[in-house]
Amino acid sequence: MKRQPWIIASVLVTGLLAGCGGEGAESFIDAQAMAQLREVLSKEPPLPDGFTVRPEQAWRMPFGQADRNCRAVLEPAGGRAPGQALTAQAAVSYHGDGLGEQAGVGLARYANEEAEGHLDALAEAMGACHAVRTSSGTDLRLQELPVRGAGDEAVGATLRGRLNGYPYAMDVVLSRVGDTLVSVVHTGMNNVDPARTRKVVEAAISMVSA
Repeated sequence: MKRQPWIIASVLVTGLLAGCGGEGAESFIDAQAMAQLREVLSKEPPLPDGFTVRPEQAWRMPFGQADRNCRAVLEPAGGRAPGQALTAQAAVSYHGDGLGEQAGVGLARYANEEAEGHLDALAEAMGACHAVRTSSGTDLRLQELPVRGAGDEAVGATLRGRLNGYPYAMDVVLSRVGDTLVSVVHTGMNNVDPARTRKVVEAAISMVSA
């Protein structure tokens, strides 16, 4: 399926604007890296059955309140990866056929081997993120999600509980493929299948490593 160029351009620009603030003062846009990400987004990822292949707008956290560590873990999948040494960034989402099912994929490319350092920092933030609670009835508890053989290295977590009072679940996996940080969230009402999450992660990594 051929995607509309404006969709790809919009996603790339949104991701770059999000990633170049704050600590990203030393970031720079690499034209070649941008072209490579544009090429990545022009291909249909091998997502699990039931997911749309047409990318939509970047995923956004469904709650406005979260502590610094939890936000650091979740924001990369929405196109807000750490900005230091960032050279290109893109983020899209795909809808699944499960109740409330959505997959968010964020790709962030770095210079000077910064991807490895950023993943280390995000792993520490994940270890410090214990729960997300808001006054509107959101109470999600975080637990480790074992991840093996995903890219060069990876960490994962699962959040289970309630979103605005309704049963909700979310898996998040952060992995590194060379100089690229690959961030994935897989959400759903009631529950998400870890095996299906793994397939989404593999599809995202294949977009970078192909």
